[in-house]
Amino acid sequence: MLNNCEFAQQRWGGVSGTIDKWLKERQQTLVAFCELSEQVNEEDNLEKGDSLRNMCQLLVDYVSAGHFEVYDRLVKESEQQGNVGGIAKARQLFQELGSTTEYVLDFNDKYQEVDDLETLEIDLSQLGEVLANRFDAEDKAIDALHVAQKEHID
Repeated sequence: MLNNCEFAQQRWGGVSGTIDKWLKERQQTLVAFCELSEQVNEEDNLEKGDSLRNMCQLLVDYVSAGHFEVYDRLVKESEQQGNVGGIAKARQLFQELGSTTEYVLDFNDKYQEVDDLETLEIDLSQLGEVLANRFDAEDKAIDALHVAQKEHID
């Protein structure tokens, strides 16, 4: 996942300040996720709890930025370029993100208080799969919107 994040930054970095900021948030979220995954078997619940709260906050911020800032902005930029096909494909992909958003918010709600960490390892594994699917869909949407814009400019 981290390699895919770096690929996304290389591919779309500099295209838009909004995308750059968002991809940086994605990377920070992934780093926090990986650090927490490494701590999951440690006995120190206090340290794990701090890492968990940090990761949840980054995750919710990242997902929120996508829904309330990035997706709309990308679509508006594509509308200005007349990229009807890219917009249709991106909107379909954005709809697919709904289930991943629900999972992220449920995960956050479950672990916000950090009382019961018994199922954390299983939940983190599932979250990793959800994030991989989410990032893939987001990357395809960015590609659909920005490849057409680049072709329009060239």
